[in-house]
Amino acid sequence: MGQANEIEALDLAALLCSRVCHDVISPVGAITNGLEVLEDEDDAEMQRYAMELIQKSATQASSKLQFARLAFGAAGSAGASLDLNDARDVAMGFVAHEKAEMAWEGPAAVMPKDLVKLLLNMILIAVAAIPRGGNISVDVAGEPDRPTFTLISKGINARIPTETERFLNGRSEEDVLDARAIQPYFTGLVARECNMDISASMDGDDFHLRAQPTG
Repeated sequence: MGQANEIEALDLAALLCSRVCHDVISPVGAITNGLEVLEDEDDAEMQRYAMELIQKSATQASSKLQFARLAFGAAGSAGASLDLNDARDVAMGFVAHEKAEMAWEGPAAVMPKDLVKLLLNMILIAVAAIPRGGNISVDVAGEPDRPTFTLISKGINARIPTETERFLNGRSEEDVLDARAIQPYFTGLVARECNMDISASMDGDDFHLRAQPTG
């Protein structure tokens, strides 16, 4: 695809908000259900189950919100840098609640926040590539201000997500973005802002996602 047809800032913000709400509505709803059980049930076993549900869902919601703060939010003032180890911990916490396991290889370094944002959004795509679960490897190489990110997803029926294939490198005037498509589109926007080339491909049965400095 050629040059991206950028959308209005307000539309981008609205769609990203919809994406975040979609991600957290399930665990928040489960917390509500658990509280209702605690209020209505006298059975000790049911109350124990409700508390476990509340604790698990609260942890999941917190992990998703922490991840979204770094992946979509400002996470500091303009030009700020982020500790890559902190980003790794947040990503590990997020993936722990998905149908995937993740291995991370990278240096202990401070990296410009937009590059960290790009890496976390790439992890979202890598998770989407294995909807039935599997393993994700994350490799961070190169200098902190000019890194290369390589992600590989292995799992049953691994594939390039439809939205990623359509929107990672922009959109045509006819393409309509929604809350599902906005994340890979946003990933491409961040990559271009960071002067990074990003590509998604299949290598046999494995999904590969790579971002590297332009030129």
